[in-house]
Amino acid sequence: MKLPFTDRQGQRRGALARAGALCLALLLTAGCGKTGTGPASSAPLSQMEKVNGALSPAYPKDDYRTSYEVFVYSFADSDGDGIGDLKGLTDALDYIGDGDPKTSDDLDCSQIWITPVFPSPTYHKYDAADYMDIDPAFGSLSDFDSLISACHERGIRLIMDLAINHTSVDHPWFREAAAYLKALPAGQDPVYEACPYVWYYNFTREPYEGCAALAGTDWYYEARFWEGMPDLNLSTPAVKEELASVMRFWLERGVDGFRLDALTSYYTDNIDGSIDFLTWLVDTVKGIKAEATLVGECWAAQDLYARYYDSGIDSLFDFAFSGADGLIAGVVKGSRKASAFGRALEEEEALYASHNPAFVNAPFYTNHDMARSAGYYAYDDGARTKLSGALNLLMTGNAFIYYGEELGMKGSGKDENKRAPMYWVTKGEEAAGSKEEGIFSERMTAGPPDMDQVEMKFEGFDRQKEDPYSIFHYYRNAILLRNAFPVIARGRTGVVDEMTGDGTCAFLRTAEGLESVLIVINSTEEAQTLSLSGEGAGFENLSGVLTVSEEEVRLEDGQLILPPFGIALLTRKDA
Repeated sequence: MKLPFTDRQGQRRGALARAGALCLALLLTAGCGKTGTGPASSAPLSQMEKVNGALSPAYPKDDYRTSYEVFVYSFADSDGDGIGDLKGLTDALDYIGDGDPKTSDDLDCSQIWITPVFPSPTYHKYDAADYMDIDPAFGSLSDFDSLISACHERGIRLIMDLAINHTSVDHPWFREAAAYLKALPAGQDPVYEACPYVWYYNFTREPYEGCAALAGTDWYYEARFWEGMPDLNLSTPAVKEELASVMRFWLERGVDGFRLDALTSYYTDNIDGSIDFLTWLVDTVKGIKAEATLVGECWAAQDLYARYYDSGIDSLFDFAFSGADGLIAGVVKGSRKASAFGRALEEEEALYASHNPAFVNAPFYTNHDMARSAGYYAYDDGARTKLSGALNLLMTGNAFIYYGEELGMKGSGKDENKRAPMYWVTKGEEAAGSKEEGIFSERMTAGPPDMDQVEMKFEGFDRQKEDPYSIFHYYRNAILLRNAFPVIARGRTGVVDEMTGDGTCAFLRTAEGLESVLIVINSTEEAQTLSLSGEGAGFENLSGVLTVSEEEVRLEDGQLILPPFGIALLTRKDA
């Protein structure tokens, strides 16, 4: 697999890796604590910084990204009204990815998914009242253009959330249709030429499950989510024309693709109908912008959502691994064997390829509809929260991180609690007077209306950025490994049986034209010693590590010693 590479700011390859290793050694010899790849403090370097710090990230121009989901309302405030906005996100981009691999206070993500920003009566904006504008609470089209430009300057792509199963009742299409039906004499049928918008929705005089009454009439309309979200009739040609115009509007404005909401709801209880519509949508988007990325939400069993790859869509969110009951949490809790992780990777890669050989998986661990993962593990000191994040990021494809997971944020129960303010500043801490800390404090939002008081378990970014053993720096190192070894995202998985068992999982990640890696995971709270055997023999270079504490990974005489919850990445000795 030959990969085209970008020229992100500050990027160096080959010589930079060797020079970085030399500089790192000199810094360690001199006792200096700060390097370009370590925490911005004088704290001693962790093993992750010592080993991973010499790596040189690569940024291929393809769909295999590390993506960051931003719930705009809660992420970063720019004007002090307590509501996150586009200017706030733009100002905070250097946290997500600053385009310079030498810095250490950003995650180095290469794609952002923003939740809906269209005008809408709700805080979450999943019910659009206008698909071609920005909600005033979030800013303006000019602000959006500035965000796109700032992302692209940093080598970051931006994809928008597109919820087209339904609109808001405040959308002009619905308002026109409702007004026409209310004025229609009782018992008289509507006429398309008089009001085509009636056919934009699923109106009926015979109600069925999922319908809401249209006040003042004998009509009902389909609204599967709630009465404020009337479902669109996606079979109406005029609706398709409208949606094609919407997608063209944003793609030509510089958007790099779309996250597609609620694929299974396009046609209720009609999988083939939903896939057919998705096929049209994919073809339409690719016809406008061939390089656009499409990622679909199909919240269903794995064998069902795999079928949606028949549409030709680039990626589908991998629900089987996500959430409190998913495979990642099961392995980290110990209710599932470590071997189950590797076996599931092998099986799903074959499954998805059988539907679309060009599939790009979209692994994720949590999102705005799920309880946050720090609440999954009772009495966790951060070790399990870290390991779960690594398992997500070590999967193939275009991996997604929900904002704040890299800080161990909490939030469960009603939806608002899952969308709490990004934890820029540790609660109760006053800005110490520095410009940087003041900026972090000013970014804090008030959170969604009706949100309960959410008590965070771990510290905010202001403190975690200074701690080399923090959840933030663990995530940053996991992303660094993902960027430094392109095969992690782009390869295929092969479990090494001799090194895999109840508490350990070892697998090769391979792809034609890319350097292979051996990834070995300890999912237990006890150290594990493994011999490099079977297909793992010959992988004797310890090239990357992820550790949850000061206990280090060791490689001695063909024996790999993994500390509790430790992960090692090894390359061939002759590579």
